[in-house]
Amino acid sequence: MINWGNYPSAIFATEGARQSFLKCLDDAATKSGWIVHAWCLMSNHYHLAIETPRANLVDGMRWLQATFATKFNRLRKENGHLFQGRYKSFVVQPEEALGPLCHYIHLNPVRANVIQVKELRTWRDTSLRELLQPRERRAWYSPQASLDHAGGLRDTPVGRRKYLEYLDWLDEEEPERKRLKFSEMSRGWAIGTKDFKKALNEDHGELQEAVRRGDKDLEEWREEQHADTLAALLKCLKKTATDIAADPKGTAWKVAIATEMRRRTTVSNPWLSRHLNMGSPFRVSRLVNACNEAGGETARLRKRCAMCKV
Repeated sequence: MINWGNYPSAIFATEGARQSFLKCLDDAATKSGWIVHAWCLMSNHYHLAIETPRANLVDGMRWLQATFATKFNRLRKENGHLFQGRYKSFVVQPEEALGPLCHYIHLNPVRANVIQVKELRTWRDTSLRELLQPRERRAWYSPQASLDHAGGLRDTPVGRRKYLEYLDWLDEEEPERKRLKFSEMSRGWAIGTKDFKKALNEDHGELQEAVRRGDKDLEEWREEQHADTLAALLKCLKKTATDIAADPKGTAWKVAIATEMRRRTTVSNPWLSRHLNMGSPFRVSRLVNACNEAGGETARLRKRCAMCKV
């Protein structure tokens, strides 16, 4: 994924803006179950390499960009669109192209003449720092694709040092960058071999035909995902549909489930208000926000929900 800011000035010019975006990415990846293989923040755009096990890229990206834009505009007292429309996304061939894409993203500030390769180790605006510093890694970040493609390196001090040496070599080796198709990493619609793109075309056609026939409805599929998560959390707290109907709208167990669903998924407040009988969507939003700071019984139930496997 890549997207550019819509303002004349850089949107990631300040440390506060960069940290705010990463906090939003943290929340979006946690809610959506994403695996983030690489990321980079430049002055006026970002790069992300994301794996979506739940097939929820659109929902997650909509939440990420809208949430960050709201925070950014509120802080800057601005109005209007923060980004230049919808992000640009590419389908990436896992075996052939994911590793090279991660290298491309990590070297982005070097190619843009923002820093030199030797400064990458301490550069905070790419995932490379987390690759090199395991203690700083977020739960959703995985360095495996980068290390594997750079020669089957292990996630050890020696392997991580060799990866940095590999990037230094790659920056100097233009023929290798051409072989890895660096020039195509931000163009087109898919990154991979010709056979991979051909297969995608065929699969995409089949998917579109299934949607047209009505055999496959993506909105219905998302609804089923939310319902499955809710059912698992209800079972975890030993609650039933009868309890949903009979118990107060703001009872602690409902708030705990709603808060956990907002953490795990991109479910909306109106959906929660309907399925948990919690009153207005505004009420749900207020209760969930309060739950994040609450203690006592609500915190205990929230912890039980967080331990529930879906």
